[in-house]
Parts: sequence; C-alpha cells; structure tokens
Amino acid sequence: MTVSRTPVGPSFRARFLAKEGVLGAIIKTPAAHSIEILGDLGFDFVMLDAEHSVYDRAALDLTLLATRAAGIAGIVRVADVAQILPALDMGATGVMVPHVYSGDIAKAVAAACRYRGGSRGFASTTRAGLYGKLGMAEHVALADATVTVIAMIEDPQALDEIDAIVAVGGIDGVFLGRGDLAVALGESAQDTPRLREVSEQIAAAARQAGKTICAMASSVKDAEWLRSIGVTALIHSSDHGFLRLAARQALSDYAGFRGAR
Repeated sequence: MTVSRTPVGPSFRARFLAKEGVLGAIIKTPAAHSIEILGDLGFDFVMLDAEHSVYDRAALDLTLLATRAAGIAGIVRVADVAQILPALDMGATGVMVPHVYSGDIAKAVAAACRYRGGSRGFASTTRAGLYGKLGMAEHVALADATVTVIAMIEDPQALDEIDAIVAVGGIDGVFLGRGDLAVALGESAQDTPRLREVSEQIAAAARQAGKTICAMASSVKDAEWLRSIGVTALIHSSDHGFLRLAARQALSDYAGFRGAR
C-alpha cells in the first residue's frame, strides 16, 4: 500500500496554523532509520530532541536530511536560542524552544527565526537555501513563510506572562510543557487537577490569541482530553518508547520459549 505523504515546508506550517490535526513523535537517537520508518508510515512530523538527547551539529544535519528524504516535517527542539540559526540553515521545518517564560524571551525567539522584522542571520548557500539555488529575495520570503515557531510553556513564571507570550506575532504556537510544570509545581503526575487547571489556563490564552496548541499525549484518552481544550498538534511517544513497547511485548509473547529445551 502506498502512503500519501504530506509535503514539508509551506504545507506543514499552513496545516499547523490552520489547526488541522497533525501527529508527530520524538526522535531521541540521532540516526536516520527511525525517521524513515515514521515517514513511510505517514506521521506528519518528527521532533528531533536536540535539548535532551545526544545531538551534535553533524547528527542534526544528518537527521534533518533524513526528514526531507522521508517526506516528513522536521521540528528541532533546540537547547537554547543560539541553536536556532544552525537548525534553520540545515533545513528544519521549524523549531520548538524550551523555557519561554516571558514576552521578552518570546520576542527574542521569534526574531531569531525570521529575516524580515527579525534578526536571523542571512545565508542562502545552505540546505534551507538549496545551496545557493534560491536568490536572496526568494530565500528570505520562503523561509519567513515556512518556518514554524513553537514556544514551550514549562515554567511557573510563564503562567503570569502567558498573555504577553502568545501576543508575540512571530510565535506560531505553544507547547504545553506538562512534565517540567509538574516537577516545578511539586506535582506527582501530569494529569493532576492542578496540572489540568494550568494546562487549561495556557490553552485558553493561546486560543484567545489564535495560536496553535501542541502537547505530548501519553494515551488516546489523554489525547482526547487535550483535544477538548484545543490541542491540534499532538506528539505521541518516541523512537525509544516505540522500541521499548515492542520489545516488552516480544518478551511477553515469547515467554514460553525462553529457557525451554
């Protein structure tokens, strides 16, 4: 069976901004193979975890090339604002930036991602510029139109600043950072009443500002609740998670074989 893949670039950001439901997964291991598999299956995007995993520039370059080969959007979760430029030059469809807890930080993130009205350093002899094929004006226009910018709301301080954060024009969406918020607020899980209240507060502000809401779902039931508060960009599991789940199932399925004579 042939899977019809959604093109990367303009169509992904257009779908994201239109709040069309999109499904992605995290890539923790900086290799091409998992990306190829998820692209072939028809996932909409992968989030390359350059914040918590072992990505260097060479690994990020390889995995972003893999997203293009597999026809799947590649969103890079950067470690900090300084990592945005190389990720975009390597051809990332967009970036997810951690710890955006004020309007000023949101403005800095947006500026780093845009040429016009921003401060992105210009280079067109990159993958993003098709290695010089695109002229200056064409590259600038294409980049500004297609780069998806997601601010991660994962700090208690961000709750007081959420209206200022979502008001920033260059921010396309917000990510509900329920894990960090749970730890920071002293909660034992991501679905406690307090965390639900906080998530609803963030989601309400994003909806009011017309921003897309992204979150990670632990289950279909969790995804249903997230959708009820306006989440339309969903991440489920990771390459590590999929491998662990399948391997655990195999151990269970073949339990009678192990140790048998």
